[in-house]
Amino acid sequence: MKAAVIVFPGSNCDRDLAVALEMVGFEVSKIWHKDSELERGIDLVAIPGGFSFGDYLRVGAIAANSPICKSIISHAERGGYIVGICNGFQILTETGLLPGALLRNSGLKYICKTVDLNVETANSIFTNKYNPSNVIRLPIAHHDGNYNADVPDIETMRDQDLIAFTYCDNPNGSIENIAGILSSNRRVLGMMPHPERASEKAHGNLDGVGFFKGLVESVSTA
Repeated sequence: MKAAVIVFPGSNCDRDLAVALEMVGFEVSKIWHKDSELERGIDLVAIPGGFSFGDYLRVGAIAANSPICKSIISHAERGGYIVGICNGFQILTETGLLPGALLRNSGLKYICKTVDLNVETANSIFTNKYNPSNVIRLPIAHHDGNYNADVPDIETMRDQDLIAFTYCDNPNGSIENIAGILSSNRRVLGMMPHPERASEKAHGNLDGVGFFKGLVESVSTA
């Protein structure tokens, strides 16, 4: 199984994400944002956290217009798997691969802490190692994690079981306590919390391990 971690100027979680993917068996390559094509045979595109282009203009907006994003959109249109974490989630909304937008935290402050999450669905390759009743703990680190979307989009997400994670105690003002969402074909996930920061014993928390194990097992049998 092959994964591509996309790197932008300001990405700072690309190595963390690559290590987490390699630990479960992915062959990982890093792709610079100015490249125009993904490598052949890529199964999963992973967009890491950080502050692409310094979060100037609007978070994720400049990155979404990088050359590599056309290839990422084509990968999605072919039914490829994509995960965007934190800044990666912001980029996915800016490309239109996921609905809604990430706004400034309601408290207008940067938040860095571990939070409790409800797993809302197990019906995706990203969440199938969890049960819908599970509460997991993952770190967050963001200034613009306040997810918002139009009422019809929220209703569609509810009706089609596309809300992947919600906050138990909403830290940033996100509508419906949303922490992560799925695309309509369930193959693209955007989430603000960082499972890659809860995937080794040294982290003091292994709640992110199931996320990556579910990914590699599902991709290998797809």
